[in-house]
Amino acid sequence: MDTLIQQIINGLVLGSVYALVALGYTMVYGILQLINFAHGEVLMIGAMIALTILQIMALYFPGIPLVIQLLIATLVAIPACMLLSAAIERIAYRPLRNSPRLAPLITAIGLSIVLQTLAMMIWSPNPRVFPDLLSTTPFEIAGALLAPKQLLILVVAGLAMLGLLLLVHRTRLGRAMRAVSENPKIASLMGVNPDQIITATFILGAALAAIAGVLVAMNYNIVHFTMGFLLGLKAFTAAVLGGIGNLAGAVAGGLLLGIIESLGAGYVGDLTGGFLGSHYQDIFAFAVLILVLVFRPSGLLGERIADRA
Repeated sequence: MDTLIQQIINGLVLGSVYALVALGYTMVYGILQLINFAHGEVLMIGAMIALTILQIMALYFPGIPLVIQLLIATLVAIPACMLLSAAIERIAYRPLRNSPRLAPLITAIGLSIVLQTLAMMIWSPNPRVFPDLLSTTPFEIAGALLAPKQLLILVVAGLAMLGLLLLVHRTRLGRAMRAVSENPKIASLMGVNPDQIITATFILGAALAAIAGVLVAMNYNIVHFTMGFLLGLKAFTAAVLGGIGNLAGAVAGGLLLGIIESLGAGYVGDLTGGFLGSHYQDIFAFAVLILVLVFRPSGLLGERIADRA
């Protein structure tokens, strides 16, 4: 039972990150019907910038408390990723808005490779250590252990997701985003500027990606120029699982995928007699993607979008 609880906790921590990134995918898709495969690289850039800020502060301002250093690094990474994402939308995606769907998809994959290459050139191809900034003494919950950084991930991710849901459903910007998602032409007749709303959507997704990048780096204590690629694919899987274009679905899909992956990693060795180990955990995410696409392409909550339409 202790092992089960531990794996569920690990899955919630992992799933919280997937949900944050999946929200970026699902917001862009909900408005543009576009899969932004460069979104994972925005996460990676955020983690790299945060690490750079931490190294600068450790060198020139060593007296600043570690938690404050982490907060400052995150607050620098967020606007940097927002600017990057706004530039990506303006330069790469906007000129292709009326093109066949294959063109922006190929562009997104190309952008992903370009951002990875630029990060490799700027920060080197070698993995870099992200410092431990919080206590390593874990809390005990029903026989399972929860590290302070894992608790921070759950709290920060939960607040970020709640804040986004409130913004979309309770603010003027959120109403404009939903209007553009329904029909950009009619929304423009009502005084909404679709271009501005689309840019705002990319910016909001980038802010969540930057937060997720810092949380992932803090959790695993390592950053690498390819760290966003696989994480981005899994977050995309989470968005599809929940029903891409549905914010609540992205959150549910991310949490569920994290738990499935964690439980799979914890028990796959026993179930296969040792043939497969925990390092095969990635297969569960993509197995889920295949099953969802075959048996329920709309995702778990995808029908709600059709009902509202």
